[in-house]
Amino acid sequence: MKKNIVITGTSRGIGFELVKILADQGHQILALSRNESPVSAMRLPNVTAISCDLGEVSHIKKAVDYVKQNWDSVDILINNAGKFLKQDFSKTKMSEVKKVYEVNVFSVFDLTHQLLPYMNDNSHVVTISSMGGVQGSVKFPGLAAYSSSKAAVITMTELLAEEFKENGPSFNVLALGAVQTEMLAEAFPGFEAPVTAEEMGVYIANFALTGHQYYNGKLMQVSNSTP
Repeated sequence: MKKNIVITGTSRGIGFELVKILADQGHQILALSRNESPVSAMRLPNVTAISCDLGEVSHIKKAVDYVKQNWDSVDILINNAGKFLKQDFSKTKMSEVKKVYEVNVFSVFDLTHQLLPYMNDNSHVVTISSMGGVQGSVKFPGLAAYSSSKAAVITMTELLAEEFKENGPSFNVLALGAVQTEMLAEAFPGFEAPVTAEEMGVYIANFALTGHQYYNGKLMQVSNSTP
């Protein structure tokens, strides 16, 4: 059965791969990213790419308006967009921390909140977090803003699953380990991850389509390393 799927952070990396994988399966995709050109350039008939800065409330409204005007429902929302910051805590400016939280936390809250009226008890919200946001996992210096923001969406997922468990969508969160993406290369130059963006995209796509049949309010640690 073909689904209506909203994906954020689609200009590169895992988000870009998710668009290709799910569109190839015939699903209707709304791809949201500040730079819509990479997705638009593929000219896929079942994909709509909208330039959307998730840190801007008006941009999120533009995406929700598209859903309102073109779709009857949202079957899957994949909150994949992420803003990275690696900086010594003593040198970090609060303005930069706020930008990280605007994308990684506030936009997840806002977009999910605004799309909720278009979801039903068969819908699935999948939020992409990081192993850095999991309690007890290995932590790295300089990631106070990024990793704490990824911890926030883990708890948010658990709370929303509880609140809507009777008649709402399912909510699950995937904490990813190292994946070979542009973001990883920028954060840790020279490091080679054991998983490609395409491989992780295949996993996330399958989980988004089927995971709600088995899980709700769960944190899944998608990593082949030990915390």
